[in-house]
Amino acid sequence: MGEAVKPIEKRTVIERFGLEAVPKELRTTTSLEYAMIQMAVSVNAGNFLVPALAVLEGGLSFFYAVLSTVIGAAVAFLFVSFLALPGAKYGIPAQYAMRSIMGIRGARFVASPVRTLTSLYWFSVQTIGGTYLLKELFDRFLGFQVPFILLALTMASIMAILALIGFEAVKKITKYFLPVLFLGGIVMLYIFITSAEAGLTFTDVWEMKGTNQLSTMLFFASLAFVQYVSGVSSASDMARYGKTPKQAFFGLYIGNVFGFFMTAVLGAYTATLAGSWNPYVIATQMTNSTLFIFIIFVAAIFSMISINLSNAYTGGYSLLNSIPRLGRVRSAIAFGIAAITLSSFPALVNDAKVFISFLGAFIIPLSAVVVSDFLFIKKRNLTDDDFERLGNESYQYNKLGFLCVVIGMACYFILPEAYSPGFITFITTGTLYYLLTRRVSVVT
Repeated sequence: MGEAVKPIEKRTVIERFGLEAVPKELRTTTSLEYAMIQMAVSVNAGNFLVPALAVLEGGLSFFYAVLSTVIGAAVAFLFVSFLALPGAKYGIPAQYAMRSIMGIRGARFVASPVRTLTSLYWFSVQTIGGTYLLKELFDRFLGFQVPFILLALTMASIMAILALIGFEAVKKITKYFLPVLFLGGIVMLYIFITSAEAGLTFTDVWEMKGTNQLSTMLFFASLAFVQYVSGVSSASDMARYGKTPKQAFFGLYIGNVFGFFMTAVLGAYTATLAGSWNPYVIATQMTNSTLFIFIIFVAAIFSMISINLSNAYTGGYSLLNSIPRLGRVRSAIAFGIAAITLSSFPALVNDAKVFISFLGAFIIPLSAVVVSDFLFIKKRNLTDDDFERLGNESYQYNKLGFLCVVIGMACYFILPEAYSPGFITFITTGTLYYLLTRRVSVVT
């Protein structure tokens, strides 16, 4: 493996900003540490959306909204954990792994732009969610109203600048707030369980009926799947510092699943109780405890910052991978300007179902090819030949892969919502790619 990496570094096939393999002596993160980190940062505004929409737009009861979205997310997180293995095994970042699967130009002109768009959207959603909370607290405690757009643009600008001038430093600082992030989720659960809103108690919410149609459950499970399966294109970045591949795999998976479970409970409960998607805002309205409000506020702000630093860094880096001549600083600035602009449009949250579904048309087929190739063609390993093809620049495009992506996109748009297009497209595209690849290998 070491010998395979050296030629690539000498030829600078891949941009060197953080792309060199992490030395083994720095791979010390345990499964418990991974699990705690993922659980703590899971409770954030963007993750509340789909479980809340399952209640608000799907008409599902609290229990079935949680069940369906957790199942969809858990399946996605399984694939994300598998695609973390290149980072855990070889210490390489996600872009390195993506180029070995989709080709050098394939990753640059397709996979990276899709990742940039995804990061842009979720940066905006997180900012909008945090802005709603800030606006609520300004109105409640200071007695004056601040324009939403002014708050959103200010917060987005601060986070974009932080990601530009000090991502690593701020990332280290935010880890000290992980206990507060976790505590914020616990406090919100406590408020919801022990308080009543609009005359509804916890028992009333638990027993409340919904439409609970199987097709609706599958659709929102599919939406949750779409939201998180895009992580296959960046999973290796986190796992590069894992003590062992097994510890990285299980730590990430357990942390993601349990973290999302808590998030789904909060999102679906808030939607059922108050007809809102934002637990941060509703929880602060349901308590007069200054301590609880402070904890929720700090948790919300630092959750948003930690998630959005990652979104901004990943998005800017993906943009750099697509347009290398921009350079690291200009790509980060360009991403920041776009993210700041989008953060002033609350419709990105209000119409989240539409936007997530649209993103899924690109994310699902691409992710299916990536998963199918790594799990079943490469057998969860990257060989010296894979790295050598990158080193001599002979692997530009995965032509079969992109053919399947196009077919998958058509499938996604054709299928009606009742047929859970996310799941079906993923399975169909992944299976088609595997069969075609095996057939070509047999013929040649």
